[in-house]
Amino acid sequence: MSALKAKHQRLVLVVIALVALVGAGLLAAWALRNQANYFYTPSQIAAERPSPTQAVRLGGMVQQGSLETQADGVTVVFEVGDGEANVPVRFAGILPDLFVEGSGVVAEGTYQPDGTFLADNLLAKHDENYVPRELQDMQGHQTPETLEEAPAT
Repeated sequence: MSALKAKHQRLVLVVIALVALVGAGLLAAWALRNQANYFYTPSQIAAERPSPTQAVRLGGMVQQGSLETQADGVTVVFEVGDGEANVPVRFAGILPDLFVEGSGVVAEGTYQPDGTFLADNLLAKHDENYVPRELQDMQGHQTPETLEEAPAT
């Protein structure tokens, strides 16, 4: 048994390549396990609180009357709800242009032990009937004409 046949050599190389590929995939999955952002609604967070070290995304609607700007002028506190539960959110930074009470929002951050969601990033969402601020006061029949007249950018 001085040498393997060519057919057996190829088979051994294929098996080694598959083992290496599976090993690399498992290693990558293990390295990225804490980098995954899980999406939660307020009612899911109320039912099962995520770990304070786990990065999560909280999605829902900004509750009417809950938006408050703190004394530093940069930090805002508001509540995100889904009709069943509300979660208080704290964010320090520049708010997105579409961020208003009653609009949809996705907050990326961590859920704190005191029950507050500490957001690192906010993504404001608009509904399918979105109209730019510049066109809000126009009647429905005026909007297409204005868009046709607008210069292309």
